[in-house]
Amino acid sequence: MDTPERHPPPGALLVNRTGMKFALDGGAAARAAIGLIVLATDHTLEYEWRRIFAGLDGVAVYQSRIPSPVRIAPETLGAMEAEIAGATEILLPGEPMDVVGYACTSGTIVIGEERVFARIREARPAARCTTPITAAIAGLKALGARRIAMLTPYVDAINGMMRDFVRARGLEVPVLGSYNHENDNEVARIDAASVRAAVLELGRHPAVDAVFVACTSIRVAEQVAALEAELGKPVTSSNHAMAWHALRLAGVGEPLPRWGRLFIV
Repeated sequence: MDTPERHPPPGALLVNRTGMKFALDGGAAARAAIGLIVLATDHTLEYEWRRIFAGLDGVAVYQSRIPSPVRIAPETLGAMEAEIAGATEILLPGEPMDVVGYACTSGTIVIGEERVFARIREARPAARCTTPITAAIAGLKALGARRIAMLTPYVDAINGMMRDFVRARGLEVPVLGSYNHENDNEVARIDAASVRAAVLELGRHPAVDAVFVACTSIRVAEQVAALEAELGKPVTSSNHAMAWHALRLAGVGEPLPRWGRLFIV
């Protein structure tokens, strides 16, 4: 004969245990907690970082979004400075953050690297800071590059500022290519073949020893190793370099050779 326990009435609560025992570990960020301030208009950065960080146990990335213009121009980028501290503050409030990155290459150039870092540290005074251009310069120097080809989507005014910024930090930019396109949503849809062709054209110039693809919207990280094999020169990008730099700043140093030369230094 069936008992009521075997066929309880619908919705019956058979077990209600409270205060169950548990233990704590280091959580998802047991090795490193990395904060990332992503532009509201960015389609690409999180997509590429998910692939790069896959399999890195104990390394967690926490993102916030910051208001940003679709039109990429000097006069529209500087306004983001006022939003950086607030976007940093909402990254796991009260929890430690090893590194915080502001994910805008051109915005860093317009606002100024030190001003970006100052705004981050208003909310996270102990965090190490990076930006795409900060990371690219650190990465290119770590690779021994001194004369680079630079590919950007930007208009001439931003390209000039970026070239000056890089040269002031000890790298020459004798070769520059640009899509000269202001719409960030469309920059994110430039296809892989177009990016590959541009990188190879610029990178084959004998005056350069590496290629940097500027802008977090351009998809190139998954092509880096193949492009390097074809060129025989290092290649990096805003997203690619900042992922490497964030890991190294957080003390995560194991090589990830799938992602090219930078990820083995």
